Amino acid sequence: MCHVIVTCRSMLWTLLSIVVAFAELIAFMSADWLIGKARSRGGVEPAGPGGGSPESYHPTLGIYARCIRNPGVQHFQRDTLCGPYAESFGEIASGFWQATAIFLAVGIFILCMVALVSVFTMCVQSIMKKSIFNVCGLLQGIAGLFLILGLILYPAGWGCQKAVDYCGHYASAYKPGDCSLGWAFYTAIGGTVLTFICAVFSAQAEIATSSDKVQEEIEEGKNLICLL
Repeated sequence: MCHVIVTCRSMLWTLLSIVVAFAELIAFMSADWLIGKARSRGGVEPAGPGGGSPESYHPTLGIYARCIRNPGVQHFQRDTLCGPYAESFGEIASGFWQATAIFLAVGIFILCMVALVSVFTMCVQSIMKKSIFNVCGLLQGIAGLFLILGLILYPAGWGCQKAVDYCGHYASAYKPGDCSLGWAFYTAIGGTVLTFICAVFSAQAEIATSSDKVQEEIEEGKNLICLL
């Protein structure tokens, strides 16, 4: 019989695990990793101090995607084209970004699997005498290492021709040139930090669901156990 055990710590760990997985996935798919220097509608740098004008915009570049102004649209609000610039893995602009894509994809896959399993920890706390919380915590730690490797390698690709086209000739490895970092890069960093927090917090969730009070209520025959 399934005993549904809900504690504050286990519920918080589950919610954080789901949030982290979605945050990393959204960041990975986004084109807002680098925000390019201002350009006019025609695709050239706007003249004048500050480089801005009513018709200027900032193109963005991600690991495999980009957002640019659609030159054929003149009077519509949504005149930006976003999508992958690489039709295959080999067309990703830099070998470092290809490695980044691999490491992030592996890390995100692990996080998504843990997020899925975490939903069922309210009913099943162990498999083959192994605590699901401890196993998931270990997997989250491994995923965090993959994410760190990906984020370390990503700036090494700023010297590729694609980045130079967006960020100017001063762009090089670990130097974004005229570009600024977008929200997706910071989201990926924040998600990585939260991944390790989840890995540590999984131990607290395990302690909460295996406490003496929980065992007493199970022995009393209760199927739904909710503890603070």
